[in-house]
Amino acid sequence: MTEPTYDRREQLQQIQSGLLDGEQIIAVYDAVGTGTGFIGLTNRRVIIQDKSFVGKRFAITSIPYSKVTSVSVVSNKSWGGSFFSTGAIAVHVGAQTYEVEFRGDRKAHHVHNVILHHIS
Repeated sequence: MTEPTYDRREQLQQIQSGLLDGEQIIAVYDAVGTGTGFIGLTNRRVIIQDKSFVGKRFAITSIPYSKVTSVSVVSNKSWGGSFFSTGAIAVHVGAQTYEVEFRGDRKAHHVHNVILHHIS
């Protein structure tokens, strides 16, 4: 497998520290905005750091691809332009939705396609 794509080494190392046997990292991308710190993609699951807890607490949430019901491109404008004209995605897991916003649309496109590949 090729080396994972990542934005920040400390986020990559955090994901590496919790890998299961045989699990490989595909990408780890820093998120912008409130709530989410980063998203990691492995060959087995989606890993999201959620910083929205009270008292400066955060959670690392692991979501097996088999539990993801859908993945969405999120935009605050109409679809007049490109399908990936935004840098945000939403991962739907049952009734829960995790929204992740990136710096630029390339990362959103990559995350969307990796998740879609694993849930198709």
